[in-house]
Amino acid sequence: MTIQRISTPNLRETAIQRLAERQAQIADLQEQVNTGKKINRLSDDPLAAAQAERATTRVARVETQQRALQAQTASMTSVESTLGDSVTALQSFRSLLVQAGGGALSATDRQSIAQQMTALRDQLLSYANTTNADGLPLFGGLGSTARPFTDAGGTVSYQGVSGQAAASDSSVPGVLDGFATWMDVPTGNGVFEVNQAAGTTQVHTDTGQVLDPGALTDHGYQVKFSVATDGTATYDVVDTNSQQAVVSGAAYKSGQAISFGGMSFTASGTPANGDTLEVKPSGSQSVFAVMDQAIAGVRSAASGQVTQAVSRGLAQVDSGLAKLSAARSQAGELLNRADTIGDRLTTRSDQLEKVRADAEDSDPVKVLSDISSQQTMYSAALGTYAQIQKLSLFNYIS
Repeated sequence: MTIQRISTPNLRETAIQRLAERQAQIADLQEQVNTGKKINRLSDDPLAAAQAERATTRVARVETQQRALQAQTASMTSVESTLGDSVTALQSFRSLLVQAGGGALSATDRQSIAQQMTALRDQLLSYANTTNADGLPLFGGLGSTARPFTDAGGTVSYQGVSGQAAASDSSVPGVLDGFATWMDVPTGNGVFEVNQAAGTTQVHTDTGQVLDPGALTDHGYQVKFSVATDGTATYDVVDTNSQQAVVSGAAYKSGQAISFGGMSFTASGTPANGDTLEVKPSGSQSVFAVMDQAIAGVRSAASGQVTQAVSRGLAQVDSGLAKLSAARSQAGELLNRADTIGDRLTTRSDQLEKVRADAEDSDPVKVLSDISSQQTMYSAALGTYAQIQKLSLFNYIS
């Protein structure tokens, strides 16, 4: 049988070591109370510390995306508001155009109306060049100068790069394509347009309609009127692409439809001999060109030209309104998407914050409970040490 001897100094060293460990544990717990974190240095828990660091980095990235989204949302809100003001201004322009078509107005009255229309046109141009809080044009497309729309000699041109930036899973564009919004209004009725040739003032038309889409040819046509000595008027229709006659010697009657090539429009008035109407496929022009043409027509002295300008202008202003309204709807859809993205980023941030907190933050109730337990054990260890101090042969003999 082997008897192991444990000396009193060994017992003392063990007791002192236990007391030091309890004191260190209590100090660590008190630090957790002070900082609110269970990881105050990498050595506390390397795995949890790495997990918390990754979560913190991702939270910072999400916060950056949220700040960018807030700026984009503010900019797109300005876009939507500006387009709302633009629609209101263009509707006012349309009302003035309808008023200008009144037969009882004098030339002076029309000049006054034209001045009001010009002011609205200039106001609309200023809306198109509006910038956001960062100084970026709201309708700069994929990039532009400080003023994407320039007015040189009464002709507005677009200086930006046409195109619309796409939304992503964490962002929306802050600007819209200015070309698609302001510079792409279809002429005429959207399929074809009818204009008075130079010198033609007494006969005018409506915007027309398509009778047979399959018969459309994408050709241009001229409708030329001939007036006999007895006042009887006839018209010929010539295909300007093939120079072939489409209609010859047809009797003209004011207010009666003229139909050919799958198209139809109503001509009114008393044409002079040689008066000509030009028909061609619709093209595109800017909202500002539409307004300029309408203003020029209202300023005209000939009633037939005024009527033609009003008829054509109303159709094209309506097309311009449709373009602006469509762009405003697009801005609204992007704002709705921004709200959805914002909610998703908030949820993601909360999830990452919980991961970080689970790995790094301490539980105050648990920590205080642990401190109480450690203090109890420390007191017990201290009492044990005091008893060990009395383990002396001299104490035993005495």
